[in-house]
Amino acid sequence: MSQDHESRLDRIERKIDDLSEAMISLARAEEKLTSIEKNNFASYERMNRFSRKLDNLEKMVDNNTRTVSIITRLFWIFVTVATSGGLGMYFFNV
Repeated sequence: MSQDHESRLDRIERKIDDLSEAMISLARAEEKLTSIEKNNFASYERMNRFSRKLDNLEKMVDNNTRTVSIITRLFWIFVTVATSGGLGMYFFNV
């Protein structure tokens, strides 16, 4: 009987040891998941910052496009006026 109790206690101890190892493994896995979650959050925050920067750059490009368009129009108006004036003076003096 005593040997039966000892073997039973040994089995219980082994099971308890296995359970404690499983708990340690679960705790390690949970720590890894927490670390991964923190890294993912940091990545999302970084992507959001890049997205905001990209939006700002897009606005700046739109403003620059409008400015260049206006300057181009003014240039062609000046060229047209200068050409017309030059031709007018040429034909007026001829």
